[in-house]
Amino acid sequence: MLRYVTTNPGKVREAEAYLGEGTVNRLDFDYAEIQATKLAPIAARGAREAYRKADGPVLVDDAGLFIEALDGFPGPYSSYVEETLGIDRVRAVAESLEDRRAAFRCTLAYCDGDGFAASPDPVDRGDRVAAAAAGPADADGDGDGRMGPLPVKLFEGYVPGRIVAPRGDGGFGYDPIFEHDGETFAEMGAERKNAVSHRGRALEKFAEWYADR
Repeated sequence: MLRYVTTNPGKVREAEAYLGEGTVNRLDFDYAEIQATKLAPIAARGAREAYRKADGPVLVDDAGLFIEALDGFPGPYSSYVEETLGIDRVRAVAESLEDRRAAFRCTLAYCDGDGFAASPDPVDRGDRVAAAAAGPADADGDGDGRMGPLPVKLFEGYVPGRIVAPRGDGGFGYDPIFEHDGETFAEMGAERKNAVSHRGRALEKFAEWYADR
């Protein structure tokens, strides 16, 4: 059974839309979230820690809103910025910009303790960034005798858009101020949003690969 590390049951339902009903369980596990300017090392480190906790296949995601004119801010810090500043302040900053283009990005990290083929986006023992994120071999003292960080497979999803004044009553987080193809995420129904969302696109890639796992 694949465990999706999240406190949000909606993510599990979204994953099952791509993987099949009853194929995913939710794992409520608060892994240590490292500080990084990119999503991949954060998700990879979380997947390794969650795998050791679950002792079985796990899926971890990290996502964020990236505003182009702000060099990708808030990016990996999106949740913290939402909690501390709020989306209204983020929108106010964006309104002062000539270029309001933005993107939602998501990185899914899968770990089951085994190695992977080299495609599409492996993070394995030879990857320096991932190794740094994971720390020294056996640093957690679990005595598994591994000679390097656990291999992790990454799948990325991306959806372009722009920052606008809030519209819509659905969704959560930055959804009301993120417009894609004429609609904000908050104006879309759940099925429509899942079909175009950054997480949905990452899940689609993962499901295609996982079918042969």
